Amino acid sequence: MRSIWKGAISFGLVSVPVKVYSATEDHDLKLHQVHDKDKGRIRYQRKCEVCGETVEYGDIDKAYEEGGRTVVLTDEDLESLPVERSREIEVVEFVPDSQIDPMLFEKSYYLEPEKIGAKPYQLLRKTLEQTELTAVVKFALRQKTRLGALRVRGDVMVLQALLWQDEVREAQFPILSEDVKISDKELKMSSSLVESLSTDFDPDQFTDEYQLQLRQLVEAKLEQGEAVDTEATFGEAPEGEGEGAEVLDLMEALRRSVESRRKAAKGSKEGEEKETTAEKPAAKKRTRSAG
Repeated sequence: MRSIWKGAISFGLVSVPVKVYSATEDHDLKLHQVHDKDKGRIRYQRKCEVCGETVEYGDIDKAYEEGGRTVVLTDEDLESLPVERSREIEVVEFVPDSQIDPMLFEKSYYLEPEKIGAKPYQLLRKTLEQTELTAVVKFALRQKTRLGALRVRGDVMVLQALLWQDEVREAQFPILSEDVKISDKELKMSSSLVESLSTDFDPDQFTDEYQLQLRQLVEAKLEQGEAVDTEATFGEAPEGEGEGAEVLDLMEALRRSVESRRKAAKGSKEGEEKETTAEKPAAKKRTRSAG
């Protein structure tokens, strides 16, 4: 990984020099646009509306228009802002982890300490870990002042950029203000279904099926050409999917869901019992031969 920014965490009179790295990456297949007739690549060109010339990135400035007047801002102008020149991740306060709304979370960054800052880095990391607190910080990155949450992930401190409160839209749906009656029976059945699906979260057990199938489709087209048999590649669509799927009332849907979960749990338990039973004679046999 390459660091994208260098600065220092500051809290009180303590300063911790750190390097910042992007903690996430996009795993999606990169698709581009082509002409359907001849597969010619379609590219977007940056053309000037005044002279009609194609403009290179290095010759592009940013501008703001208001009241018919345009203000051009060069890279030098933007870099001259005091906030942009700051290389400080300023700790504003420490708050309980649960008080930060997940809706505010944006991009995540790993923080690596500079050699001189290894001890204060570890001190802050362990303090956050033991107190179960998150540091609310302010910093500037890529021409934007940001609010952030500094927390611990394993042996590393992670800086998570937060949206500003006015960047989160309020959800105003009239239908939610209507009076909806939920019976005790419906609530009990729903709770039963939730309980049957409850477990500890393990992100490793989930895969991006769309990207896997997209890769499978690309490989099939490379091998077979344009006339790919999608049913042969993916199999038939599961029953009940697509148009004409059966619509059940709420109680019937809950009842079937709970029953399905019970059968799945029973089958899993019986499978485990069979494995255990199959292992026992083998264990006895090994004991006899040892004697």
